[in-house]
Amino acid sequence: MILGVGVDLVDLARFERAASRTPRLLDRLFAESEQWADGRRRSLPSLAARFAAKEALIKAVGDSTGMRWHDMRVVSNELRNPSFELHGGIAEIAERRGIATFHLSMSHDGGLAIAYVVAEGRA
Repeated sequence: MILGVGVDLVDLARFERAASRTPRLLDRLFAESEQWADGRRRSLPSLAARFAAKEALIKAVGDSTGMRWHDMRVVSNELRNPSFELHGGIAEIAERRGIATFHLSMSHDGGLAIAYVVAEGRA
């Protein structure tokens, strides 16, 4: 059963300006493991898509009380399919709401990054 849906859209130019104006911003938003892949730093468009994913997750869950950015990490499996690793406040909220699975899709192109999240409950 679907318990929530979230979507978020990020303007890449605005995200890049914010990252350049505030050098510690990326460290506040992303765990070290999210900022690197295959021994290289992820591109800003890729990070913007991950930020959109985190915002879409909050919308799908419907609450951000006690949540921290590092409590929700975007991870990829061996096929590079994205998913979430949840900790702390956001994991507690998901548990209380009976959410068993999150489905995540992200993309970036044409100056925008987008993410969709579907929160699925237990049967």
